[in-house]
Amino acid sequence: MASESYDQIAIFTVVAQERSFTRAAAKLGMSQPALSRAMRQLEERLGVRLLARTTRSVSPTEAGEHLLNVVAPRFEEINSELALLSEFRDKPAGKLRITASEHSANTLLQPVLAKLLPDHPDLSIEISVDYGLTDIVAEGFDAGVRLGEQVAKDMIAVRIGPDMCMAVVGSPAYFQRYPRPQIPRDLVQHNCINMRLPTYGGVYAWEFEKNGQELKVRVEGQLVFNTLALRLEAALQGLGLAYLPADVVQPHISTGHLVHVLADWCEPFTGYHLYYPSRRQASPAFTLLREALRYSV
Repeated sequence: MASESYDQIAIFTVVAQERSFTRAAAKLGMSQPALSRAMRQLEERLGVRLLARTTRSVSPTEAGEHLLNVVAPRFEEINSELALLSEFRDKPAGKLRITASEHSANTLLQPVLAKLLPDHPDLSIEISVDYGLTDIVAEGFDAGVRLGEQVAKDMIAVRIGPDMCMAVVGSPAYFQRYPRPQIPRDLVQHNCINMRLPTYGGVYAWEFEKNGQELKVRVEGQLVFNTLALRLEAALQGLGLAYLPADVVQPHISTGHLVHVLADWCEPFTGYHLYYPSRRQASPAFTLLREALRYSV
């Protein structure tokens, strides 16, 4: 088969996985007309339709599903082996793609990258902030960062951060208008700043624990965000109570701009881990990043 066919099959796997010409073109860095032309040429060469197209979506046909299931794992193996060729270089090189939450990206990844990248000019890192439990293999990521309890059992997990704790906070101005909650259930009487998480199928229920007793409270309020930064800013503006990582709000508590409540109901839990497929043979670039992130007490 000509090398052009290999390129077209590689393009097909992305289209079939994304189920969208638009997303596939963006991911591949090519125009949609060029992508569509490559798919038509591949189907003509094979003499079978691989993709079912509508005005709104694209999906693999039965033949396309078969090709995807057979070929996609092979391309992943080939890409992994090609990445290993950087072992023959004097310095780690290449591109790594990591999916992470906003908090872990800001507090763990960014500080390490700021120290690491200046000494390794041939290394590039793409960080995709996502609160969903991304399938890193299907989405083409080298690794992901999530809380230890969220990592799938078939993944290798490396701890990269300390235990964490959440905090319920509000501004002094807010507590001039409302009494401080004494127990988590008091929160239902407060204006709370909510967060929508795809992993929970909607608005996140605030989680508490004390002396082994676990409790989830579904709070209400005028605001719902899907980013940490906006929830923090809203709390500082006195617009409601927020449930945020303690390390993020501690500087504002110290300065008196935020007040910490229900502290005895917010116990520590396992922190962030870097996770990746167990079958992955680590490249020098990935090994460098993994060891730079590794947490030691």
